[in-house]
Amino acid sequence: MKKISVFILTTWSMLAFAQKVADYKYVIIPENFSTFKENFGLSKFLDKSLKGKKYVTLPVSKDEWPAEAKDNSCNVLKADVIDDSGFLRNKVILQFKDCNDKVLQEAKGSSNIKDYEQGFQDALKQSLIAVPVSYPTAMLAKTQVETQVNEPVKPVAVVESTPSSSENKTATKYSNGKLNLQKVQIDNSQFILVKSDSSVPYATFKESTKKDVFRVKLENGESTIGYFENGSIIIEVPTANGGFSKEVFLGK
Repeated sequence: MKKISVFILTTWSMLAFAQKVADYKYVIIPENFSTFKENFGLSKFLDKSLKGKKYVTLPVSKDEWPAEAKDNSCNVLKADVIDDSGFLRNKVILQFKDCNDKVLQEAKGSSNIKDYEQGFQDALKQSLIAVPVSYPTAMLAKTQVETQVNEPVKPVAVVESTPSSSENKTATKYSNGKLNLQKVQIDNSQFILVKSDSSVPYATFKESTKKDVFRVKLENGESTIGYFENGSIIIEVPTANGGFSKEVFLGK
C-alpha cells in the first residue's frame, strides 16, 4: 500500500506537465548535479532510465550533439536532480527545463534507504515513474528570448468546470493473471499502465478518434491499439508471426 501511495503522489506532481515533456526527443544530462557533493551514480541512472523511455540523452557540450539538436537547441530539454533530503529520508526533485530555463516538469521522489547511493537512486526511480515515453513532435524553431508585443490585454471569461469521471487520477489495479498493473490517468486524453517495481510504463494509452479506443505504445517500443470492454482493458499485442493476441486486464 505504501508503494502505491508513493506512486500516486509522484504521478500527481507531474500531471500538468507530462504531455509537454513527451513532445521532446533530446534531454541534456550533466555529469554532476550542483546540489550534490557527490554524484552517487545519479547521472548514469537517469541516463539509463530516460533511454528506456525512448529519449535521446545528450552531454552538456554541444560539440557532441547531433545536427538536429545543434540546429535548434530549443528542441532540447535540460534535466536536473536536486537534493531535497530530510532528516530520515533521502529525497530528490527531478526537473526538466526548456531553452528559456522554464520548468516544464518537476517531480519529487523519496526513499527510506539510508545508504546515500542506493537511497538517492531509489528516490530518483520514484520520481521517474510517471515520466511519459517520448513522442517527439515536429517542433517549430523558437528563440531563446521571447519578444513581447505591446497590445491591449483583452479580458478572458473564466469558466469553472467540474472534473468528469474520466479525469479521475486515482490509480486502479488491473491484472491479466500474470501481471499486476496500476492505471494512472495522466490527463483527459492519456493514461499509463505501470508495474509497481518499474519506472517505465508497461503501456501508454493515447486517445484515438474513436471513443474508448486508444493508440498504445508498449514498453518495448511497439505500437498497437487498446480499448475498454466490460470494465476491462484490452490490448492487441503484436505476435512474432505478424498477427495479434488479445491481452485482457481485468479491473480488481
